[in-house]
Amino acid sequence: MGRTRKGRDISGWMVIDKPAGETSTAVVGKVRWALGAKKAGHAGTLDPAATGLLAVALGEATKTIPHVTEALKAYRFTVRLGQATTTDDAEGAVIAESASRPEGAAIEAALGAFRGQIEQVPPQFSAVKVEGERAYDIARAGDEMELAARPLWVERLELIARPDRDHAEFEMVCGKGGYVRSIARDLGAALGCHGHVTALRRTWSGPFRAEDGLSWDRLEALARTPELDAHLHPLELALADLPELPATPDGAAKLRNGNPGMVLASSVEWGAPAWASLNGRAVALGVYKGGELHPSRVINQPG
Repeated sequence: MGRTRKGRDISGWMVIDKPAGETSTAVVGKVRWALGAKKAGHAGTLDPAATGLLAVALGEATKTIPHVTEALKAYRFTVRLGQATTTDDAEGAVIAESASRPEGAAIEAALGAFRGQIEQVPPQFSAVKVEGERAYDIARAGDEMELAARPLWVERLELIARPDRDHAEFEMVCGKGGYVRSIARDLGAALGCHGHVTALRRTWSGPFRAEDGLSWDRLEALARTPELDAHLHPLELALADLPELPATPDGAAKLRNGNPGMVLASSVEWGAPAWASLNGRAVALGVYKGGELHPSRVINQPG
């Protein structure tokens, strides 16, 4: 018999402005503890050294995580030119150096190869699985491995500042599965000078923005108080770019049981992904088919 998970039965999203030095898992644990929630998860890992947006889903909102992770996200990052490291960021040991420093025009010209649909090899120190093991565990053991290239959509990649000869600052908007450290590594290689990330901040992801995030200090100050609940965003925010289909009361009841339910729609195409609501609250995610939503995930919000 499974163990009953203790905690409050609450659903929604908590937006955190993650500080450097904390893992994404630690942030999720802190939010769950601070709210006394039963269940929590996040929509996209940030490296411990990275800062910025980490969207934490509570309760039934965890069912919308896949939708958020598929959305575009934006990063601002700094590349140290002239050095390659074992981890492709400042946490690793320097393994190669170059005296070459490209001019801004050369950097701009090289960026074109990193826009659009590209193939990207993850860093050796990453969470990619290799024969059942995490790549970072293999790398920490001192072993090198061949990691397969993965497709990545890069919507935008721009040079925004050149504070000195050794550093360049960039902004990037990309799809799911992007590694900024790989962009820095590969750009340095393309420029013939090496490169690694020294600072990384996620500024937004889907509907969530870092500037709306709760700071770590504020989270700790409000932990286990009613005031923290005021910072909980509705589950439906994660579904803002999908069609909302109001369900009939009978349709909502059927959807909650995992069956197709009647919804009101006028312009949604047959087979389009959508979500059904009753009185503005989500009851199911699924596919629209001729007056009904065929559910893929049922959402049972408390209250």
